[in-house]
Amino acid sequence: MRAVVCHNAELDVSERPEPVPGKGQVRIEVLRCGICGSDLHARHGIDQWADLAARAGYERFGRSSDELVFGHEFCGQVAEHGPKTRKTLPAGTPVVAVPLIRGTHGGVDTVGLSPHAPGAYAEQMVVEESMMMPVPNGLGSDVAALTEPMAVAWHAVRRGEVGKRTVAIVIGCGPVGLGVILMLKAQGVRTVVASDYSAGRRALAGACGADVVLDPAQDSPYTAAGGRGHLNDIPSALELAVGTREKLERLPFGWWHAWRLGEKLGAAPKHPVIFECVGMPGVIESIIDGAPLFSRVVVVGVCVGSDQFTPAMAVNKEIDLRFVVGYTPLEYRDTLHMLAEGELDPSPLITGTVGLDGVEPAFTALGSPEVHAKILIDPRSTATEPAAAGPG
Repeated sequence: MRAVVCHNAELDVSERPEPVPGKGQVRIEVLRCGICGSDLHARHGIDQWADLAARAGYERFGRSSDELVFGHEFCGQVAEHGPKTRKTLPAGTPVVAVPLIRGTHGGVDTVGLSPHAPGAYAEQMVVEESMMMPVPNGLGSDVAALTEPMAVAWHAVRRGEVGKRTVAIVIGCGPVGLGVILMLKAQGVRTVVASDYSAGRRALAGACGADVVLDPAQDSPYTAAGGRGHLNDIPSALELAVGTREKLERLPFGWWHAWRLGEKLGAAPKHPVIFECVGMPGVIESIIDGAPLFSRVVVVGVCVGSDQFTPAMAVNKEIDLRFVVGYTPLEYRDTLHMLAEGELDPSPLITGTVGLDGVEPAFTALGSPEVHAKILIDPRSTATEPAAAGPG
């Protein structure tokens, strides 16, 4: 079979043996695979990722010296069941799968980022049956392939604990930020502010449902939603504390009882939830500097290099800083069904498709933010340049 192999940062299409499913595994024919930003970074920076993973006790990441087949955002159809599988899904069934697979020597490998778990930049691949799910409602393979990145967005939104009346601010409108916007709107969040320097990405943010879209070189994303009761500086917070105490003093009973009741009823100062979807050094510090007091910041972008910020600024503003990674199998399943039931439509993200011979040009095209967001690979296509996505 044909596959795109990355070795020492070089991408080449080569013939590889047809994969053989092991115990509890299923071989699938790949229908579509998304090119993820992490694939772009892994091409040149996977050794740094492997070093970071090793510091966290995970030694199974690939290295640049390995022959790697990327691709963890995919949709396929069942081709062959391995030994000791349940075989509940017959051959030809469209499926997606959480990109984790048990390695031949024990442990779990991340599909597309390990030499022991080749990914979907190929005509065929192997998945773990327990991680595999049928594609419901006749959902097309283009959209089904986006289950994985949309599950990342769903996990981030859940971690953000965003209420429908809460202002959500998305910093960075690449595929990750656009996915977060889609998920926020699918959950009924009324005010979503999107911020990006790229005009092309701002246009996509609007197409994904953002209510306010701006260029941070011209406007602040933290005030774009208008007066929402956010406290933007320390004097405002101090005045609120003293002023509230003075007002409660006039009550005929202990002011502390009213204060406690207010806390139980959610009368704490309003604050936005900010999603950092850039993943570049300096962004977290800029958010802490500009964000209103008591903001919740969810870091979704992956900054592999060293970064720094001033903790005292976050302390003075009492910033709630959260980091997220991946998703659970349940979040993946729920995302798939949200897509199949039409609760969210990620089709604006899909800006082109290529065949295996077009992966190198697609990587180059994705280096510019103005034209492309998500390019899909169709292993059966002969397209060598990103073309408008077709049905599938």
